[in-house]
Parts: sequence; C-alpha cells; structure tokens
Amino acid sequence: MSLWKRFTLIFRSKANSALDRAEDPRQTLDYSYQRQLELLSKVRRGVADVATSRKRVELQVNQLEQQQAKLQTQAQKSLDMGREDLAREALTRKSALNGQITDLKTQHANLQGEEEKLTLAQQRLQAKIESFRTRKETIKANYTAAEAQTKINEALSGIGEEMGDVGMAIQRAEDKTANMQARAGAIDELIASGALDDVSNPGGNDDIARELDAMSSQADVESELAALKGGGAPQAIDAPDQGAILEPETQKVEGTNEAQS
Repeated sequence: MSLWKRFTLIFRSKANSALDRAEDPRQTLDYSYQRQLELLSKVRRGVADVATSRKRVELQVNQLEQQQAKLQTQAQKSLDMGREDLAREALTRKSALNGQITDLKTQHANLQGEEEKLTLAQQRLQAKIESFRTRKETIKANYTAAEAQTKINEALSGIGEEMGDVGMAIQRAEDKTANMQARAGAIDELIASGALDDVSNPGGNDDIARELDAMSSQADVESELAALKGGGAPQAIDAPDQGAILEPETQKVEGTNEAQS
C-alpha cells in the first residue's frame, strides 16, 4: 500500500469517527422525514398537473363536440333550404373534427391512466411516510431515554466528566488532610522526645529536670514496693531537693575557678 493510500485511509477513518461522534440520530431522522415530505409534495404537484391537463383535454373535447353538433344543425338547415352545397361543406367540417376528437380522447385516456398511477403512488408514499414518522418518534423517544439513563448512570458511578472532577477534588482534599495529620503527628512525637522545643512552654524541660522527674518517679515506685513487702501502707518518699543535687556541681565549678586564679 502506497503512502498516499495509507494517508487517505487514515483520514477517512478519522473523519468517519468524528462524524459518528457528532451525529445525532434524532436530527438525522428528522431530516429524512423532511425529505420524504418534500418528495410527497412533489408527487402531489405532479398529480395536480396531470389532473389539470386531463381537465383541459376534456374541455377541448366538449368544445369540438359542440362544434360538431352546430355543424350538424347547419347542414340540416342548409339542406332544408335547398343549399346542398352548404350542407356538404358543414358535414365536411364535421368529419374533420372527428379526427381531432378521437386524438383528444386518446390523450385524455392516457392522462387519466397516468393520474391514477400517480394517485396510487401518492397514497402508498403517504402511508410509508406515516409509518416512518411513527417509527421515527419511537426511536427518538428511546434514544432520548437511553441518553438520559446513560448520563444518570455516569453521574452515579463517577464516570461522567463533572463527577470525575468532583471525585478528583475530593481525593486531593483527602490526600492533603492525611499529609497534614501525618505532619502534625510527627511534630508531636518530636516534641515529646525532646528533639524539638515546645513553643507553648517557653521554660521547657532541660535534661536535668527530666532526670530529676525520672528519679522522683523511681523513688515512688521503690516506696510502694517496700510497703507491699512490709504489708503496710506505702510511705511517700520525698523527692530529692534539686538544690542539694545541684550544690556539689556548684562547688565543683567554684573550686575550678579558684584554682585558675
């Protein structure tokens, strides 16, 4: 297959696909129905034209027959008056009209037959158009119902474009919310572990304070354990004085300063 033929085939297939998507069956059916009505109108005009021609021929035949009757009367009067020559002339003219009348009657019969054929064709075409109109309306109603049902199903299932956009927006909001929650949880864990300072507590707890809290908690546990072993009520053990613990450290620092002096 040559390059041009392939290009032509691809172009036709693309164009056909685009036309299929753009085509609305309801509009196509309405257009076909309109064309059939136009055809029926032409057939009716044809029937009317043939009927007019037939009527015109009938009038001509009637006129010629009236002339024949008039010539017959004139021939009789001429013969009564002894004018045989005039009677012969009148009869000659009457005989000439016979050929015209015969031709017109033949033409009239042909026109009448054509009129009957066109009338029958008109009736058949009209019945066919009425049947097509009924079927057209049924197809249009079914197509409209199917289209509405498809839109409803797409909306309910989230396949539709609008519902798809809404679903994507909800998904993005949920993702952002999850990220914010994870970030908040991570920050709480870092603050609890002491890796980050809690800005809500400016004083904070330094390492020494945390160690003192741990010692106090351990002393309480030991006191309760001793009370349970002795069978008596647990006695509260005073927490060690922070000043007493810090005093040796202070003295050590002062001694170091004196030595340096």
